[in-house]
Amino acid sequence: MATKLALDDKLIGQAMKVGQHKTKKEAVTTALKEYITHHRQLNIIKLFGSIKFSSDYDYKKARRR
Repeated sequence: MATKLALDDKLIGQAMKVGQHKTKKEAVTTALKEYITHHRQLNIIKLFGSIKFSSDYDYKKARRR
């Protein structure tokens, strides 16, 4: 899908240099993947303390199945 974006030339240049990307497309694609991964991790962190586990659950027994 062709998309026109107005990117900050200095910013995309830094991203290409730091990530050793050969093209702007490669730099943007990598940045988007990392952005998605980061936000998924944040959503997982929000779950900490909200999931209740059974105190008598035997994970070793479950692995032997």
